[in-house]
Amino acid sequence: MHQKNTEKVKIIKNSCLLGAHFSIAKGLHNALYDAKALNCTTLQIFTKSASTWKERILTEAEIDLFLEAKTKTGITSIASHSSYLINLASYENKKRHMSCSALKQELIRSSMLGIPFVVLHPGSHMGKGEKEGINRIAESINKIFAETPGIQTRLLLETTAGQGSSIGHTFEHLASIIDMIKKKDRIGVCLDTCHIFAAGYDIRTKISYRKTIDAFDRIIGINQLYLIHLNDSKKELDSRVDRHEHIGQGFIGLKAFGYFMNDKRFKNIPKIIETPKENAACDRDKTNLNKLRAMIAH
Repeated sequence: MHQKNTEKVKIIKNSCLLGAHFSIAKGLHNALYDAKALNCTTLQIFTKSASTWKERILTEAEIDLFLEAKTKTGITSIASHSSYLINLASYENKKRHMSCSALKQELIRSSMLGIPFVVLHPGSHMGKGEKEGINRIAESINKIFAETPGIQTRLLLETTAGQGSSIGHTFEHLASIIDMIKKKDRIGVCLDTCHIFAAGYDIRTKISYRKTIDAFDRIIGINQLYLIHLNDSKKELDSRVDRHEHIGQGFIGLKAFGYFMNDKRFKNIPKIIETPKENAACDRDKTNLNKLRAMIAH
């Protein structure tokens, strides 16, 4: 009897959409098998190098292997994170053109792989002001959507920490962008715990967590939330510094992650860790994921 109960709890704990960001160094498809090995039910990848403009042209073999891996692992909840170089808010025409082209190719590539979400850091206004930056981001996204009419992959604007002139560190920023997007069925939001904390949104107590999520719902709408990045923060509240830490080892602390893991509104929303990768011999992903699974109340 005891054994059956244990098995039931294990099944329930693995039923939530929880995963990590995995490397594609061994091939796109192997990221799925690596995720499965850690009992993940969702994952995030880069479909190309995140720090170069050079595009990756997928071969038929790569696509087939990836689709086969999806079938074999049963993992279909997948996010691709776009290149860090992309800045749709850039006032430099060349940079903005390159950014639009790169995001367009990311959406096309992800669509070919059957990846439902592409995560994007909205951009930086580079001293030209938030309003101008927000307008440029929305214009760029509308242009990209118009050029890719058949794509089902949804673009998710990620909350940011507010470093430098970055846009997206207030919920109002993202709401303003979404409001200007013509194809509302192709846009959404990815909430990053480290980023919102660094931006000044406290989530460490039940009261502050509720206040923050209520603000998100009021300003953006929980119906617009499609992905959550669960990361602790190396820096203090309102530091405006984006530095991820292992779950429970940063300034956010363990309790906050329990709130996210047990919030019924987020039950079907994929949750992905982007915690530090020290080295290949030290598998911290497993430790962080198990901490989160252990928080799930029944």
